Amino acid sequence: MPLSNFPQAVISFEIQVYQRPSDENHLRDTHIAFSGSPQKHPANPQKVILVVDPYSDNTFYYEFDSEDISYVEEQANIVTMDGEVIPMARIWVKKKSIAIRSTPFVVENTKPC
Repeated sequence: MPLSNFPQAVISFEIQVYQRPSDENHLRDTHIAFSGSPQKHPANPQKVILVVDPYSDNTFYYEFDSEDISYVEEQANIVTMDGEVIPMARIWVKKKSIAIRSTPFVVENTKPC
């Protein structure tokens, strides 16, 4: 009898399989780690978006070229109260790579003090 109430993943993020580095100390010397929820770029398949804190009201995201990512570590997923699963990962990006950090904000007048 199949279980009808068994949890299922809501989204699936296909990520390229990366080989574990042979020398992790060398990886730390040549790369920087970033953690968040990886997403496909909506317009460019050669880029990866990493949403830092997907459920925060004050979140931001990074945009990296996929060729600059050398290693990906899966982290514990985040599960919402509605059962939605958000995958989390730590990605290792080559030092000196060009990336984008984007912070959304509301445009409003500022009040003088």
